[in-house]
Amino acid sequence: MTSLFPSGSMTNGFYITLSIQSKDGPQPFGRFDLGESREEAYALFKKLRGSPEVDHRDMLYIEFMEMVNGLPLNIEVLSCDLQELGNNCMLITQEVFRLTNLRPNKKRDR
Repeated sequence: MTSLFPSGSMTNGFYITLSIQSKDGPQPFGRFDLGESREEAYALFKKLRGSPEVDHRDMLYIEFMEMVNGLPLNIEVLSCDLQELGNNCMLITQEVFRLTNLRPNKKRDR
């Protein structure tokens, strides 16, 4: 998993969960932590491909989540096919890399 949180534990912030449908309901299998910026996290989620029309027959889900005081809050969900999921994971990874490595670091600027 990728994390933008220095302590590794998130009490407030945004993340994307990947889930697959099973006989017992959606089962999470991946997560991308996106940091604490609502604007950056939501801008990334809006770039993802998939359908906001979620049906119980859909097999793959991407959920945009916010952690508030240690409690998860589902903000938005997309259903997608395997091709879209692969492209979305690539896009998320590129954006997390950009946010992690290309954002100005105040300690480095001193």
